[in-house]
Amino acid sequence: MRNMEKYNPVEHSIITKYKKTLFHRFIGAVKDYRLISPGDKIAVCISGGKDSMLLAKLMQELSIHGDYPFDMEFIVMDPGYAPQNRQKIIDNAALLNIPITIFDTDIFSNVVNIEKNPCYLCARMRRGHLYKQAQSLGCNKIALGHHFDDVVETILMGMLYGAQVQTMMPRIRSTNFEGMELIRPMYYIREKDIISWRNYNHLSFLQCACRFTEKNAAADGVGDSKRQEIKQLIAKLKETNPQADINIFRSVERVNLSTIIGYYKEEEEHSFLENFD
Repeated sequence: MRNMEKYNPVEHSIITKYKKTLFHRFIGAVKDYRLISPGDKIAVCISGGKDSMLLAKLMQELSIHGDYPFDMEFIVMDPGYAPQNRQKIIDNAALLNIPITIFDTDIFSNVVNIEKNPCYLCARMRRGHLYKQAQSLGCNKIALGHHFDDVVETILMGMLYGAQVQTMMPRIRSTNFEGMELIRPMYYIREKDIISWRNYNHLSFLQCACRFTEKNAAADGVGDSKRQEIKQLIAKLKETNPQADINIFRSVERVNLSTIIGYYKEEEEHSFLENFD
């Protein structure tokens, strides 16, 4: 059992005030999607924002209160942060008792002159570096801090801008790093509850450390990106239908293939006409 003298109020709030909205939903996703198995060694990836910092604390709580053993590494990739942003991550990790390991990359420099989809390229490069670092530490999984709202926004973005029905999966096998898997344990957690936890504990995290977008991001996370546009659209829909976000989420859980004109499976295209006659 943990020494309660070292059990700070931020940690305590996760299993008291926010037990239902944060910890129980976290456990729910872990169990429903079988995200963690006994003997796993998981690289918990920390960007410095509220989501990944909370993920680290939830993973620590699970390791204490969970039913089976697993190991963790808390890794921070510095893609070229300004010195003050890097220091903020270090300071918050110390405050929250998260033993981080920082490794450096030059991703920001590589995408600085990319005009088309720099965020997409940056995300892909980040993912590759995280997998590589995690594998070098003997990990078999990386954990990312995407939450329920990220999932819903991705579904709607795929439909409106990608002309496809898709989602951000709770777990994915890596195609480039053999034996590695990506998991998203905060899949059921609402962003509003993360913000509530942050504010209740008087915490301040990086909003967006990217040199291209941080000037456009307000304190509530609203900026000029397509994702922020979708976030605002969902908020508008919820004014007349409070279940709008939940229904969008459930729409990809309950896909009825008999009512779908066409779909892809493992890059192979299929049509309803295949079984029509």
